Amino acid sequence: MWHYPDIDPIAISLGPVSIHWYAISYLVGISLVWFILRYRSQSNNLGWTDDDLSDIVFYSVLGVLLGGRIGYMFFYGLDNLIHDPVSALKIWQGGMSFHGGLLGVLAGVALFARKRGVRFFEVTDFIAPGIPLALGCGRIGNFINAELPGRISGVPWALIYPGEEFGRHPSSLYQATLEGPVLFAFLWLYSMKPRPVVAVSGMFLIGYGSLRIFSELFREPDAHLGFILFNWVTTGQLLSLPMVLLGLILLFYSRKHA
Repeated sequence: MWHYPDIDPIAISLGPVSIHWYAISYLVGISLVWFILRYRSQSNNLGWTDDDLSDIVFYSVLGVLLGGRIGYMFFYGLDNLIHDPVSALKIWQGGMSFHGGLLGVLAGVALFARKRGVRFFEVTDFIAPGIPLALGCGRIGNFINAELPGRISGVPWALIYPGEEFGRHPSSLYQATLEGPVLFAFLWLYSMKPRPVVAVSGMFLIGYGSLRIFSELFREPDAHLGFILFNWVTTGQLLSLPMVLLGLILLFYSRKHA
């Protein structure tokens, strides 16, 4: 077993201003998304301009921040949200939900598609392969903050979290790997061949949802929620299941109407 690395969550301090590693992980992820989208557009002659890419990234980031925070409060802190609705906007207090962020990104994409006069799924198919590396960066930020503790385990690579004397799965690293490079490679290879509209979007939902359901088997459920079904189903798994089902529906639709 290994002790959890003692990493200062603050990367740089400039007087009263502190820059956290978590924020840097988000910036790195956003930069990777922009680079990947630019490469995809140029290599496949898709016709997206740099202004288009900047707008897509802007709307998506706005959706991630607002949707991620509101989704976290709704899915994981509903009681607090009911008593203090303004807390949903207090992003600096921490707490972000992928599923809420995804809904926020979809709303942002819908605004961009309407502004640009293009089909919604044309945009989602385009950006889907670029998202996983940003997700992986976010999970690295979770690891640095000692967030998302894993379930108790005696595997040789288990980590002893601060204040504890037993090992846990490094679930944040599992999710960083699966949601990051693994999902990225899968979607990148899938999208290299011409696919009917909606297919890549559907495959993203299937891929992420399936990997998230699997990785949640090693992640300790939130203390204030625990297991929500059958003493083994977590909130993350329950929220990911509709993603897989919707992805299968979209994939079937894309092939039927290709």
